[in-house]
Amino acid sequence: MDSLPGNLTSLQRDELMQQVKQQIAVANAQELLTKMTEKCFKKCIGKPGTSLDSSEQKCIAMCMDRYLDSFNLVSKSYSERLQKERNRM
Repeated sequence: MDSLPGNLTSLQRDELMQQVKQQIAVANAQELLTKMTEKCFKKCIGKPGTSLDSSEQKCIAMCMDRYLDSFNLVSKSYSERLQKERNRM
């Protein structure tokens, strides 16, 4: 894409938007994983060692499930709200 941003063709703009959306999705996934790891580690791991005992494994699994469920619920609500706002315009 040697063109300046103002001189992009429709196809180039669409491709650029797709690339930006993909980069945002990757960044969001990385942030989600980082936050989930930090929070669940703090909650579930008392004494870090070379392996997790069964109670730590169960706690981590349940914590991550709850975190993902919460994230999905918030994301769905946010998307619905954005859609309502777009429909008002």
